[in-house]
Amino acid sequence: MVLYYLKKYLSHVFNKQCMRTIGYIRVSTEKQDLDKQRFLLLEYAHKERIQIDEFVEVEVSSRKSQTERRIDELLTKLEEGDLLLVIELSRLGRNMLETLNIANTLTERGISLRCIRQPEINTSGVHGKLIMAIFGYFAEAERDFISLRTKQGLEAARAQGKKLGRPKGCKNKKGLVLDPFKDEIMAYMKLGLPVASIRKIINGKVERKLSYNTYSTYVMGLNGDGIFI
Repeated sequence: MVLYYLKKYLSHVFNKQCMRTIGYIRVSTEKQDLDKQRFLLLEYAHKERIQIDEFVEVEVSSRKSQTERRIDELLTKLEEGDLLLVIELSRLGRNMLETLNIANTLTERGISLRCIRQPEINTSGVHGKLIMAIFGYFAEAERDFISLRTKQGLEAARAQGKKLGRPKGCKNKKGLVLDPFKDEIMAYMKLGLPVASIRKIINGKVERKLSYNTYSTYVMGLNGDGIFI
């Protein structure tokens, strides 16, 4: 029994030590602003005694895709227990819906989020659980609304005789089960939903739940075929 608790304690200590902090910085133009955001994050980290292990920086318009804004890369790097630092929540998404879904994805994966200019919406503070519940509620409501609107759009397209088929040259064998949902996935992509949110919606409709990587590969296949940019 003593050995069991000792192993559990050591595992907890090890996992705590392995937690990382990543700072995400995005600006539309001028490099000076990029440096300013980095300085503000470092200043905050010093004040809070946090060590920033890595920065993910990009100078690109918010209208670009998640891949171009390095959001997909950021979500791949972050793991449960990690901390993400940003100047403000708007740095993450190109619109309120996308930002909300990204924030909800982070909380669902056990990743803490701190916006240094908006401490009231930090998910790592004393009100973290409340903030996560609010993110989850609104994200779920938005997904349900979009899902309904997308289905209505697809039905209208079929009624007009439009051909809705599978993407060509998909090499992801596991992702082939997603072919029946290709048009729906494409619609979500055009609305700016992150892969994690698309996975949550579609996984509720397939017999066997698929991994994040399977969805990510499938979405990249659609991008590669020029179906969505």
